[in-house]
Amino acid sequence: MKRARIYYRGRDIWAEVTADEQSLLLPCGQKIAIAEAQWLPPIVAGAAVYALGLNYADHNKELGFAPKLDAPLIFMKGGNCFVGHEGDTPRPADANQMHPECELVAIIGKPARNVPVADGLDHVSGYTIANDYAIREYLENFYRPNARVKNRDATTPIGPWIVDAADIADPQSLTMITKVNGATVQQGSTADMILGVAGLVSYLSEHTTLMPGDMILTGTPQGVHFCAAGDTVVTQIEGIGRLVNHLVPA
Repeated sequence: MKRARIYYRGRDIWAEVTADEQSLLLPCGQKIAIAEAQWLPPIVAGAAVYALGLNYADHNKELGFAPKLDAPLIFMKGGNCFVGHEGDTPRPADANQMHPECELVAIIGKPARNVPVADGLDHVSGYTIANDYAIREYLENFYRPNARVKNRDATTPIGPWIVDAADIADPQSLTMITKVNGATVQQGSTADMILGVAGLVSYLSEHTTLMPGDMILTGTPQGVHFCAAGDTVVTQIEGIGRLVNHLVPA
């Protein structure tokens, strides 16, 4: 099942996406066309959002770093940085090295504390897609995440919906593709993560209790392509969907 968070007739609601992905089933039983709704980030209010940097060896090599870090590079993301499917992302005039990053997002379904890797996926209820834009000019020491780049308003498109974990047989074997104006600029597989979804759940749960609705953005593969205002960026992951975003002048 796919569940989307939408704004419809003055209400912020969760709706079920039909099998053909052409309509939405509202909680009241009414069915509406997808075009009638405004897409919102599929995030539960109050959820914690964790993000990974340098979690793909090929991307690390591309940036000139060691294939594997001594420990995962993890940072937090605030709610204002997210924007829904078909949303607009401001591109600063001086952001000449702004590039998209396709990421698998795991959503926690039940509390997780000191969870063994073998049980990590048991705590995941679903998956979605994020495009966690990077702006290289704004990063400290070239790669280090900071608020200026990773928590800017509307710079992390997410969605379009959440796919139940039961519908994804193996989260570590999904093809990932990013297209800018129709041209493929990034292609990889979740198989190449340094620390997979189960490992990330286990690692994070050693330090904090993960709660239902919390999200983990799991990193991005190689493929750095600088974008301009006016570009349409599509990030897609096999079995999950296709997330569309539009870059506009800041």
